[in-house]
Amino acid sequence: MSMFGDSLDKAVQKTFTRPIPKSAGAQMRYLVKQLKGTRAVAQMLRVSQRTVERYVKDQIKKPRPDLAARIEREVRARWQPQIRDKAKKTAATTGGIVIDTRARLGYTAPIGSTDQDRLRHLTVALPPHHAAKLFEAQEQGASDRELQEIAAEALKEVYFQDNGHRAGGLEEVRLTDVEHIEFDL
Repeated sequence: MSMFGDSLDKAVQKTFTRPIPKSAGAQMRYLVKQLKGTRAVAQMLRVSQRTVERYVKDQIKKPRPDLAARIEREVRARWQPQIRDKAKKTAATTGGIVIDTRARLGYTAPIGSTDQDRLRHLTVALPPHHAAKLFEAQEQGASDRELQEIAAEALKEVYFQDNGHRAGGLEEVRLTDVEHIEFDL
């Protein structure tokens, strides 16, 4: 499970102007239209082409829970691409992104001034360039660990160093044992 990546996706999905299709048939028809055929959808969902065709014709209405979750995830990933892109662009240029996390945070600083890691709950508004870094990394397939490091670097700059006004000698901020992470645009 990709905690950071999923949270970024959820933040973008909150900007959707229309809900995704509700019924399995409508969701399947949407995927067939997006992927231009039943074969591609069948391969993606790991079901037979005939099964896809039966959903499209509403001959099957209730998918088993694991398939229902896969169908919904794939629809959400493709839903309202222009609105998704616009939300990301706004966050990366003007709006920024808010990070809300409960995690263990600590930092490395010059000898004698190292703080012990401790569990903190932070809600911090990050400027647009940090949002841009997070979304770019996600689009290039960054791992959750890499996204976590980008978020830690952003928290170092904005929260711990107050954008260069304090803690200038701070070398590294560690973000570990993440209990909760949520992004908001």
